[in-house]
Amino acid sequence: MSFTVRTFAAAVAIACAMPAFADGLMVEDAYARSASPTAKTGAAFMLIVNHGEEDRLIGVASPAADLVQLHTHVESGDGVMQMKHVEDGFTVPAHSTLSMERGGRHVMLMGLTAPLAQGDTVPVTLTFQNAGDMTIDVTVDLERMPGTAMSHDMNHAEGHEMDHDKAHGDEVSQ
Repeated sequence: MSFTVRTFAAAVAIACAMPAFADGLMVEDAYARSASPTAKTGAAFMLIVNHGEEDRLIGVASPAADLVQLHTHVESGDGVMQMKHVEDGFTVPAHSTLSMERGGRHVMLMGLTAPLAQGDTVPVTLTFQNAGDMTIDVTVDLERMPGTAMSHDMNHAEGHEMDHDKAHGDEVSQ
């Protein structure tokens, strides 16, 4: 059977779009972007679906950058939004979805080791308090507009209500 480069590229694209699983946790719709080809920083966004017990995303790593951190945006006293490193991570309550999206929680990639080019993949390791490490391949999508998602079933948490963890500033949409 002949395996062409085009077939291989299609298989890679499909595999990258597939969710990753670990201990009841599933990552969907992961993508990364940077502001320009010469940018020294980038960010990764995703949905972390928890089909099991509560867990906490406590760390992140990637060979794509010198420093990788969990960040969120907070309003400063003068109404200006600023990014903030979240050292204690984000709660992922049982049977809910943690949204990591532009303008909110995200993975910050600082000191990129190479430009983030459209269609490339970036390996990212998510570290959970209970489930341990989960390494995913995040597709670079420089064309995606805020608020748009790849086609997937968003009804996986149907019937659950919004949960707020005020102690850590975590907001989880379900």
